[in-house]
Amino acid sequence: MFHDELHSGSGEIVIWINSPGGDCIAASRIYAMLMDYADHITVKIDGIAASAASVIAMAGTKVLMAPTALMMIHNPITLAYGDHQDMQKAIGLLDEVKESIINAYELKTDLDRTALSQLMDSETWMNANKAVELGFADGMIEDSKKAIPTNAYSFSMKKAEVSLVNKITEKYRPKSEKVSTTEISELEKRLSLIKP
Repeated sequence: MFHDELHSGSGEIVIWINSPGGDCIAASRIYAMLMDYADHITVKIDGIAASAASVIAMAGTKVLMAPTALMMIHNPITLAYGDHQDMQKAIGLLDEVKESIINAYELKTDLDRTALSQLMDSETWMNANKAVELGFADGMIEDSKKAIPTNAYSFSMKKAEVSLVNKITEKYRPKSEKVSTTEISELEKRLSLIKP
């Protein structure tokens, strides 16, 4: 179903994630499909991307988190039944699953495998700032309604003062003999007091 929806159109896509996680194999398949997608993918985490959902998020070309969102990574979990040999097999399986998850985190974050393993061992919860700091996210979702247009205006107090002084000086520069050079010198002295 996910594959069909993903390929129902083309072009850049945005994927919103709010999930506590789930089956790591299902997450792996979704991650692989997103990695294989031809166009740009923006992942936006608006609530939580925990456990297997954090792996899916790593497939985004750009990963953004709401200022209030959380990401959580931890070691994989399973249920096992049987004797000691069955338990050892389960431990071996969990080790391999952990290594596969680290592959996805390593590609996104550039953190080394030891550091990532330790973060998983500790069940690490990250707010948006921490996720950006560690490389799990690229930035925060911003409120476009509050953004100030970059070309709205530009103001420099220094330029305004220089422009004012130049205009006043030009206006009162003698064009006839009615204004004496002494008066001009006095005016220029006073104007120089407000020059930056």
